[in-house]
Amino acid sequence: MKILMVLTSHDELGNTGHKTGFWLEEFAAPYYVFKDAGAALTLASPKGGQPPLDPKSDDPSAQTEATKRFKQDPDAQQALATTVQLSTVTAADYDAVFYPGGHGPLWDLAEDQQSIALIETMYAAGKPVAVVCHAPGVLRHTKAADGTPLVQNKPVTGFANTEEEAVQLTNVVPFLVEDMLKSNGGQYSKGADWAPYVVTAGHLITGQNPASSEPAAQELLKQLAK
Repeated sequence: MKILMVLTSHDELGNTGHKTGFWLEEFAAPYYVFKDAGAALTLASPKGGQPPLDPKSDDPSAQTEATKRFKQDPDAQQALATTVQLSTVTAADYDAVFYPGGHGPLWDLAEDQQSIALIETMYAAGKPVAVVCHAPGVLRHTKAADGTPLVQNKPVTGFANTEEEAVQLTNVVPFLVEDMLKSNGGQYSKGADWAPYVVTAGHLITGQNPASSEPAAQELLKQLAK
């Protein structure tokens, strides 16, 4: 069982002067779900090497069992520091792909041609594609085999407008995940803000927020076990 995890390389939060990147919990929780299930993991990012960590996700209030475990795990830290370049990755080598969120992907992965092609190829091959929180933003330009938006007429979720308002970044992000999914024809739904909420549309798995990353990873494993 080979799983690819794709992280952002983008670290600027618009023009605010603040840093962004990937969200630690959304990487760490799925990483250990997959690791503990015996999966062979490959970590990739557009630029390769160490992906930028959103500093807010390193805040004491954002820590979970998975992030604490990561802090004590030199092997996981080394794996994260040495992500391969996304351009070197071949979809055929993997059974599934998982995208952690954080605001970073809205800037780079959403527009990245290699990421778009990877998702389209894996989805067309019937392989699970899982995206959580802001990572559903990577589906902005992805198409189904018939050329329609990949999310069209599919039940999906992602970081809610109300959650973006709560973190006061509605006017900073390049687009709102919820609005984009709806405008691409996705059947968007959400749970309570900050509560776990995962939607499955065949082998497309979307999670709403950081709390949804672990259940989304478990759903991906369930699909691989079929």
